[in-house]
Amino acid sequence: MSGDSNTSRGPAVVLADNEIPTRAGVRRSLESDGFRVVAETSTARDAVASALAHRPDVCLLAVDMEGNGIAAAERISTALPETKIVMLTASDRDEDLFAALRAGAQGYLLKSTSPERLPHAVRGVLDGEAALPRGLTARLIREYRDRGRRRQLPFLVDGASVELTTREFEVLDRLRRGQPTAAIADQLRITEVTVRRHVSAILRKLGAPDRRTALELLARAEDAGLENLCSA
Repeated sequence: MSGDSNTSRGPAVVLADNEIPTRAGVRRSLESDGFRVVAETSTARDAVASALAHRPDVCLLAVDMEGNGIAAAERISTALPETKIVMLTASDRDEDLFAALRAGAQGYLLKSTSPERLPHAVRGVLDGEAALPRGLTARLIREYRDRGRRRQLPFLVDGASVELTTREFEVLDRLRRGQPTAAIADQLRITEVTVRRHVSAILRKLGAPDRRTALELLARAEDAGLENLCSA
C-alpha cells in the first residue's frame, strides 16, 4: 500500500478518539506489537483529513467522537478502499454495529477489549478477517438470518394486506405488553429514537392514528384466530 505503509516498519495506523486516555491505551497496545500510529485525532473531520494525508493501512475510529465516527468511516472507505477500518465503541447497540458495517468497517471492537487482544484483532482485519466480539457476532447472524423476512397481518387495510418487518413485529409485541419506549429500546438494544421510528412506520402501515388504535387492530386479528403474530 502506498503512503506511510511499509511492511518492514509495521502497519500504519490513524487513531481517532475524543477520549485521550483511550487513545493513549490503544496506542501503547498497538505500538507494543509493531504498529505505527502515524496520526492521532479527536474528531471525525480530522480523522478523514489524517487518513487522506497518510493513507494508512488501518484506521481505528471511535463511534461516538465529535462529528460521528461512522460518518468518518464511510468517507474514508469511499476515498481509500484499501484502508481497513475498525470502529471502537463503548456501545453494544445493534444499530451502531449495522451502521458501521454498512459504512465500510471491517471491525467493530468494544473499548473494553483487552490490550493483549487488540493488536491481534487488528492484524486479523489486515489479513482479511472480520473483528467482532462474540456477542455481536451472534446478533449479526440473527440479523442476516431474519433479513428480508416478513409476516403478514391477517386483515386488510384499505383493501390491501399489511406487511411488517420482523423488528416492527418485535416492537409491536412489546407495545402490546404495555412496555414503555425506554424499556423496548433497552431490550432490543436500540435507541429510543429508533423505537419511535418503528412505531411511526407501524402506524403508517396500519393506517392507525395512534398506538392504542394499532393495538386494537392487532387484538382484532388475534381474536379472529388467523395467526399468532407476535410469537417469540
